[in-house]
Amino acid sequence: MKHTKQSIISKDGVSYLIPFILITSCFALWGFANDITNPMVKAFSKIFRMSATDGALVQVAFYGGYFAMAFPAAMFIRKYSYKAGVLLGLGLYAFGAFLFFPAKMTGEYYPFLIAYFILTCGLSFLETSCNPYILSMGTEETATRRLNFAQSFNPMGSLLGMFVAMQFIQAKLHPMGTDERALLNESEFQAIKESDLAVLIAPYLTIGIVILAMLLLIRFVKMPKNGDQNHKIDFFPTLKRIFTLTRYREGVIAQFFYVGVQIMCWTFIIQYGTRLFMSPEYGMDEKSAEVLSQQYNIIAMVIFCISRFICTFILRYLNAGKLLMILAIFGGIFYIGNYLPAEYLRTVLSCRRFCMHVTDVPHYIRNCPERYGRRCQIWSGRSYYGNPGRLGTTSVTGKYH
Repeated sequence: MKHTKQSIISKDGVSYLIPFILITSCFALWGFANDITNPMVKAFSKIFRMSATDGALVQVAFYGGYFAMAFPAAMFIRKYSYKAGVLLGLGLYAFGAFLFFPAKMTGEYYPFLIAYFILTCGLSFLETSCNPYILSMGTEETATRRLNFAQSFNPMGSLLGMFVAMQFIQAKLHPMGTDERALLNESEFQAIKESDLAVLIAPYLTIGIVILAMLLLIRFVKMPKNGDQNHKIDFFPTLKRIFTLTRYREGVIAQFFYVGVQIMCWTFIIQYGTRLFMSPEYGMDEKSAEVLSQQYNIIAMVIFCISRFICTFILRYLNAGKLLMILAIFGGIFYIGNYLPAEYLRTVLSCRRFCMHVTDVPHYIRNCPERYGRRCQIWSGRSYYGNPGRLGTTSVTGKYH
């Protein structure tokens, strides 16, 4: 394949380096939110002495925000601008994070779910804005590479989120296990709960401050404007047109099942690992088992992070669809290893996670700037409607843990 070297963050002699760095930072920020939250299903279940099913409501609220704001975010961006969408997303992100403090003061579970929902409404605006914004910061020919390069920083944020969850939340929670907490009287339980909630909210308040600083930075830095100045929202005609595309319809269905399986693995693999390491074969206590399970998760994310950059490089020479196919085949091969019970955790957290997650190349948005211009805002937002798969699997699967 003939390859012509060109900068992926410039167009017509104009460099978009600073805007690219700022928007790419947002990819890491929502990766942080996603992966600091996954272990919270177990943490909330322990703190409030709930079942795993009730604890899974954390993920229902979390991805419910994505689902609820997908279309509104796309229409907002269409009416205003990518920058406005980013700023609103950061604002909701910070507001949701700060709501963890009043939620802690109530001492109740459901205010935390409201905070998660608002926080992820912001993430929905961010993702729907940042993906096409990155695509617009250069030529159409380099759009896929540019987006995948930016997406490569998402697992870095995820890795940091996992580390913070392990070192600053899980490691600092009261060491008393779930079964022991069930035997506490009300006053003892409340004292431990208050202490644990104070530990849990600290990282969220900190990231809220970071997000607020990022919001102000982007607000006052000169950012590129949207290429299309037509702000008319042809919502239903646009939907009708894109649904005439067979590959788009099939892509939405595939995304539905993919994200469902993805978040089910993210949410419950730590709990599975905890039970595995607490079995007689390993003989660990609950807290040590949780930490070790999270360490395997971090190793998997390191592999994922490295593979993102590798795949971004490969996309210079290989069609995105072919790369997806190759990785999907390898994912299926490694999946066979999951039927070995003793090796299940290691397999999922290394081989399959590498292949399965790297296939999340933003392929569904690739042709958007090339063929449909700013219609990609609706396109991008619509793609997040695969998230009902996440809502369903997290709530249902919780019944079996």
